[in-house]
Amino acid sequence: MEKIPNSLRKYRKAAGLKQTEVAKLLGLKSTSAICRWEKGVCLPKPLSMFKLAILYRTMVDTLFHDLRRSLVDKLRKREEKVLGDKKKNNYNYKT
Repeated sequence: MEKIPNSLRKYRKAAGLKQTEVAKLLGLKSTSAICRWEKGVCLPKPLSMFKLAILYRTMVDTLFHDLRRSLVDKLRKREEKVLGDKKKNNYNYKT
């Protein structure tokens, strides 16, 4: 199984927090979810993502920058394949 790229550990460490502290602040019973998220085993639920971003004083997409970039690249390729020139005429923006 492919790991989910993220910067959760980096931002937790930069905030000077331990996994136990983050778990308590998020209202979790143990650190197991924090550990799985940081290792890229699974993603936090959307509400937890927002809580983490608030706690680490950053944006959600910053915590998952590499994942977002990968998804953007894959989606743009698929868009080009499926929509072709139609996409170019309707959208004119960068990510």
